[in-house]
This record gives sequence, structure tokens and C-alpha cells, in this order.
Amino acid sequence: MKIKLNRIAKDTNIFLKNFLNKQDNSKLIPAMKYGLFPGGKKIRSKILIDIGALIPVDYKTLIIIGAAVECIHAYSLIHDDLPCMDNDKMRRGKPSAHIKFGESTAVLAGNSLLTMAFEILSSPNLKVNEKIKINLIKKLSECSGHFGIAGGQYLDLNYEKKKVTKNKILEMEIKKTGKLFSFCCVVPAIIKKKGKKEIKFFEDIGCKIGLLFQIADDLIDFKGDQKKVGKKTGKDKKKGKATLIGLLGYSNAIKYCDNIILDIIKNLKKYGSDSKNLKETLEYILNRDK
Repeated sequence: MKIKLNRIAKDTNIFLKNFLNKQDNSKLIPAMKYGLFPGGKKIRSKILIDIGALIPVDYKTLIIIGAAVECIHAYSLIHDDLPCMDNDKMRRGKPSAHIKFGESTAVLAGNSLLTMAFEILSSPNLKVNEKIKINLIKKLSECSGHFGIAGGQYLDLNYEKKKVTKNKILEMEIKKTGKLFSFCCVVPAIIKKKGKKEIKFFEDIGCKIGLLFQIADDLIDFKGDQKKVGKKTGKDKKKGKATLIGLLGYSNAIKYCDNIILDIIKNLKKYGSDSKNLKETLEYILNRDK
């Protein structure tokens, strides 16, 4: 599993470094690179590749799209860490972007990564027809904006220190994290011009994977080792964040994750052994320690 993740991370980073190196130099590129590299584990890109095994799509094509996803993810982390958001001073074992470069530069670097994602999808590097490119850009826009990441972050901040229902927490976590995973899962279906029913099927799978990832992330914050995680833990409880752990308790949150995995595997039965890599990734997401 780690070998596959490392290969995807390496190939994604090579593409991103080459893409950035071909750009005209700007004063924001150092802060953009700081937010992107060395980067996380590239689990979103791994999900993209895993689904690409179910609906076969060229590996290099998926790496390019995964690079766009990683730009969106990096932008969201830079902005999440800001003092006006979650006010995190550490990220991935190093000072957050706003600590390193200042708040204004961090905001602008995040904005630049967001827009660069769409530059990647619209570039000649991505060898798919123009109509498919437009569909991919439209879907990623929806998953990144007020229907997705931005809307989820707004709810996350708005729900602090409030009594929030389970359904509202699920809605928030699906927007904040699930929608980007949803995009990753639907990409191969869009490229292969599948019908609305199959696209909806993979969108739903992606939302469930994102929900699993977010709960697992909350579990790490609840019990994780700060040195391993690379950022401060125990923040959710201190800030009064609305999480399923806070609502259901630690053990029940783990059971909830197990049920999500069982549900996804059940839905993927028709793909047989082709879904093996995705199953491994789901187990990795739940059992990781950082």
C-alpha cells in the first residue's frame, strides 16, 4: 500500500514541479511550493487511481487530474490554518504558511493554488477532449466552492461550541471533505462518458470515502500523537468543534467508520477483484496514525 502511495505521490509531485517551473516567475511561487511540497500522502490521488482501475483510464491522465486536486487540497489547508479560521501554527511538521510567509502572502498563495488547479485541467498536458475538460472543470468548481470545501468550512466554523445534530454534522463533513473525494471518484466516469446513474453512483461512493477520511482525521486529533501527526492534536475538543466523535463517542465513531467501509465494499461487489486496491486504501484511511 505504502509503495503504491509513494509512487503516486512521486509522480504527482514531479508533474507539479515541472508545471510550476515552466511558469513565469512570481513572488508567490515560493509560498505556493511551500504549501504543496513535500505535501501529504496523496490519498485523494490514490482514490482517483483506484477508481481508474474500475473504469480504466490512462494512469498519466489521472496523475495530471490528481495534481489539480492536490492544488485544491493545498489551498484549503493554507486557508484553514489562518488565524481567522482554525488558527493552526503547524502543518505537516513545519510552520503553517501564514507563520512562514505572513497572512496576506498565505491568502494569495492559497488563491493562486486554487486557480492553478483549473489552469492544469485546461492545459494541453491533459489529453482529453474539450467537452470533457469543461465537465471536469465544472465538477471541480462545484466541489471546491460554496457547495463543497468552502461551504463546509463555513459550517465547521459556524458550528463551534454549539449543539449540532448528526445530520448537520454529516452535511458539514461531506461538504468540507467528501466533495473533493467525490470529484476524484467521478473523474473516470466523466472521462468515459458514463450516464447520469453511474456518475451519481460514484459521486455517492466519493462522499462516503470523504466522510470516512474526515472521521478518521477527527479520531487522530482525538487520540493522535502530536509528533507523528505533525500538528497540534486535541484541538477539536478545545475549540468545541462539531464532530461525530463528540456526538457518538470514540468507540461508536469507529463503528460508524467500519459500517461506511462495509457499505462501500458492498456497492463495489460488481467490480470484483478490480476493487481490491480501493479496499486496501479504505482500510489505510481508517487505520493511519497521521
